[in-house]
Amino acid sequence: MNSFIYDIPTRVYFGENQLGHLGKELSKYGKRVLMVYGGGSIKSIGLYDKVVAEIKNAGLELFECSGIEPNPRVTSVNRGATICKKEKIDVLLAVGGGSTIDATKFIGAATYYEGDAWDILTRKTRITKSLPIVSILTLSATGSEMDAAGVISNMETKDKIGLMHPALFPRVSFLDPTNTYTVDAYQTACGAADILSHIMEVYFNRNQDLYMLDCVMEGLMKTVIKYTPIALTEPDNYEARANLMWASSWAINGFINGGKRQAWSCHPMEHELSAIYDITHGLGLAILTPRWLEYTLDETTVSKFYQFGVNVFDIDKNAEPMEVAKKSMDLLSDFLFNTLGLQRTFTEIGIDDSNFSIMAEKACGGSVLPGFKPLNQKDIENIFSMCL
Repeated sequence: MNSFIYDIPTRVYFGENQLGHLGKELSKYGKRVLMVYGGGSIKSIGLYDKVVAEIKNAGLELFECSGIEPNPRVTSVNRGATICKKEKIDVLLAVGGGSTIDATKFIGAATYYEGDAWDILTRKTRITKSLPIVSILTLSATGSEMDAAGVISNMETKDKIGLMHPALFPRVSFLDPTNTYTVDAYQTACGAADILSHIMEVYFNRNQDLYMLDCVMEGLMKTVIKYTPIALTEPDNYEARANLMWASSWAINGFINGGKRQAWSCHPMEHELSAIYDITHGLGLAILTPRWLEYTLDETTVSKFYQFGVNVFDIDKNAEPMEVAKKSMDLLSDFLFNTLGLQRTFTEIGIDDSNFSIMAEKACGGSVLPGFKPLNQKDIENIFSMCL
């Protein structure tokens, strides 16, 4: 296995009634706070008023940047950075899901750049530093509350690009499962698919690594499979929401990676889908993941599928490995499309094959996507076709 460095500088306040620490944490970075949020759901659930009260009680000055989109746009990043420069903002407060936190990360970086924030995503310029970021999470899905990455869309160029940099780690994150009680069934299901995909992108790997990490990943996947159906039928079940929230953070904060060096596959493919069609990220991953796995299953990869089937879905370990592998794919599809109720095909959500070629070329960078099984443009087009 490879050696690695592990460092998460994010302080987490997990559980109910933790907002009393918000003012103290924000005050460490200055007096002028920009609160970033989306379409206003935080107002309808009462969270907005609680946050404003804590900020005011701490004697801090509040500014706002609202309207962050579900697939956050670079235009919103530029708008937020403009506010930061004009108002001399000291600290950013992201209140929302992963999209809001992602946008806030790049607002923080773009504040120290005089050009278009898209230059940062396209690597025309490098991140030098960022405003400090504090987050209050309202949706269990992307894990952005505890990692150094973000993804931004450009609707003019039809591109969606992710970038990771140590400066983008939130300094503090508030994770209160009760803030996810009002998340509807569809977004809860999409979030679960997103969490599972983050784990599977690492789990399905040919690199030899720590047995302990495979056990952790299997436990995380079993957690999502166990608690998402409960959250769907009992939205205010604290245990279910808490388990999903903590699994979301640990699925992508770098811990399960260990020393693995393999690239991801489903996320680059899905980014091209949502760049053009603006679909929910988790839904795109749900449709793609079983087909990607089916496409990569052969005699050279079957051992990992066998391990997955036995340890995650409790399939009889005495069964023939290829039989276990195929059954595990059936059970995964049943969970995503029947238990979670997500659409199973591109056709159902209005996507045809007209853009498959260009999406596939972008996904592999015109070469090969070096994931669990290396995929060239034709391979990716085939996987897209399997999703119709």
